[in-house]
Order: sequence, then structure tokens, then C-alpha cells
Amino acid sequence: MPYLSDPFRRAQVATGALFCFLGFQYGSWVSRVPSLQDRLDLDDREVGLLLLAPGVGAAVSFAAVAWLMRRLGSRRLATCAALALLAVLAVLPVAVTYPLALVILLGDGVAVACLNVAMNAQAAALEARYQRTTMAKLHAVFSAGVFSAALLASAATAVSRTLAVHFTLAGLILVLLLIAATTGTAPADRHPAAPAAGERGRLRGFVPSLTAVVLTLAMVLAELTEGAMNDWSALYLRDVAHAAPALTPLGIAVVSAVMLVARVFADGWRKRWGDKRVVVAGVAVASGGLGSALLLGGAVPAFAGFACVGLGMAAVTPCLYVAAARLGPQTLALVASAGTVGLLAGPPLIGFVAHAAGLVWGMSVVVIAALALAACVGPVRWPAEERAPAGPGAGSADRAAGLSGS
Repeated sequence: MPYLSDPFRRAQVATGALFCFLGFQYGSWVSRVPSLQDRLDLDDREVGLLLLAPGVGAAVSFAAVAWLMRRLGSRRLATCAALALLAVLAVLPVAVTYPLALVILLGDGVAVACLNVAMNAQAAALEARYQRTTMAKLHAVFSAGVFSAALLASAATAVSRTLAVHFTLAGLILVLLLIAATTGTAPADRHPAAPAAGERGRLRGFVPSLTAVVLTLAMVLAELTEGAMNDWSALYLRDVAHAAPALTPLGIAVVSAVMLVARVFADGWRKRWGDKRVVVAGVAVASGGLGSALLLGGAVPAFAGFACVGLGMAAVTPCLYVAAARLGPQTLALVASAGTVGLLAGPPLIGFVAHAAGLVWGMSVVVIAALALAACVGPVRWPAEERAPAGPGAGSADRAAGLSGS
């Protein structure tokens, strides 16, 4: 195919397969949270603890991920993590007890953290090697994976309530994606801000800068917002909006579909308006849309509010990953791991709030997180016009992404 004769396109497809893999695996099991709740007879607090398990796994794995990246490289680490995530889907349907499900999802969080860091390192290396933007489009592929998983979950629920049937079909699709990722031509394990030989010892004692801390907090809040939609939209539609059972998995589909389309155009938005304006406007759309939906109630406002979240948050995480990549591999690993924590550990917070005050108040945590994100990224000096090149000239890019006065 002429399209794949371009080395950049071949590497882009291979890396995109990893993004799609993670989105599809994640969307497959979170879209069946209501089924897991019913099968294990869990209340909202116990669902919150169940969703906390992957977040705990991700939170404690930062040092391990950094070590594995040095030992294996991003490509091999991505393959190992993908195999572990396949195993999660294989064993989760046969988890007959609540503690066993907690252990399985704890391992899921560790594997997600590994794959998330590895695939974003591949994406950053791809941009640096070919000097072509692709991060937002690759994150669009992640959204496509979540969207496709939600559609499959909806179809599987309509045909059979058995998790094993659904997860078997999902596993076959994931195997095909993994083959595409491992047989494609991925970029070399070279980070755009890879340190010189004399700097490696200093990076072993990595201490995050103020910029890195701000980006880390921003990523936690951004992924919390996105993860909450994935984990709680189905339960909100069922228990609060009283939507039909076949419609409950489609909350994830709406968020992912809108986010997918928006991310296709996100690089153009960044070039035209700059990263900071895109991020601030995006969180305003997300918080305003979801907040209005929670006040109005009902299924139609809920779907509209979910669409606002998908549109508003589409470009936020790609912008944060690009900023982190400019600051070096250690910062990228820190921010990516923190994003996994926000994605997987944030939703349990909603479960605790929902158990105490109701799911409407629980979903309000998402609105607050989006508003906090806008305040968090305010001090960051984003590139105003064009992206500074990575690699040998990365120092200027680091300054462009730094904090004013730092």
C-alpha cells in the first residue's frame, strides 16, 4: 500500500495499534462494571474500592516502570504489558469473589501504567525522529479503541449477559491489535530529550522540577475527568437517568466518539490558538456541559453533557504529554504514570462520594476536577505559535514549557 510505504506512516500505524489496544482493553471491562456489580453483589462503596485497585497498582508502579523502561526499552515493555492486559480479560470473568477481583484489577493497573508510559514514549520518539506531529491523532486512536469496546459491549449485552462471551471476543480483537503493533516498524527506543552520557548519572537521582510537578497534577485531574466518564457513565444512566439497559454502555461510546473526532482536528487547533487556550477552553466546555447535565437530569441531558466532556477534554491530555516530553524521559514517565493514577484511582473517589451523598454529587467531582485543571495549567507558559523542535534544540522547548519565574 502506498500509504504504508512511508516509514513514518508504518511506525505511526504500529504505535497507533498500541494506543487502540489500551483503549479497547480498558473500555471492554469498564463498560461492564454494572455486570460486575450485579454478579458480585456490590454496593457503590465496594464498586469504588474495586475501581481503586487498578489505581493503587498504577500508583505504586512508577519506580518499577522507570526501571523496566531502562531494562527492556519501550517496545518490549509495551508487548509484555499488553500480554498482561490480555490475561486480565481472560481471568476477570471467572473471578467468583470480591477479593479475587480486587487482586486482578490491581495487576491491571500495573500493566496499564507500563503500557501507557511505553506507548507515549514511542509516540514522542516518533514525533522527534520524523519532526511531524502525531500525538493528538494517536490519542484519537485510543478514543477509537474505547468507543469500539463500548459498541461491542452494548452488542454483547443485548445478545448475552455472560461476561466470558464478551471478553473472549474482545480478547481476539486485542490479539490482532498486538500483532499489528509488534510486526509494524516502530520508532527506535530513543527519546527526543534523551540525556547525554555525562548526564545519565544525574538523571538517576531525578528530582522533578516545579514545571514537572504542575504538569503531573494537571495530568491527574485530566485523566480523572476522562476516567470518571468511562467508569461511571453506565451506572449514572442506569441508576439516575433511568435509561434502557441497552443504552447504558453507550455513555462511554458518546464520550469516546466525540473525543475521537475532536482529536483528529486537535493538532490544527493547537497550531491556530496555542496549547494554553485549547486546554483552558476545553475544560470550560467539559465542566459547563457536564454541570448543566447534572442539574437538568434525564438521559438526553446526560448524553449531551457526556458529549461536552468528550469535546472539551479531547486535546487536553495530548497537550500535557507533549509538554512533558519536552522536559525529558523522566518527566514523561512521571506524568504518564500520574495520568494512569488519575484515570484509574480518580473514579473510586466518585464512588465514595456517591455512597455518601448520591451519584449526582459523585459526578460533580468531575466538574470540580475540570475547574481545578484550568487553574492548575494557568501558570504554565505554553508555546504561542508553533511547536519548538525536540532533540538537540530541546532546551529552548523546555524553557517554552516552563513556569514563568521558575
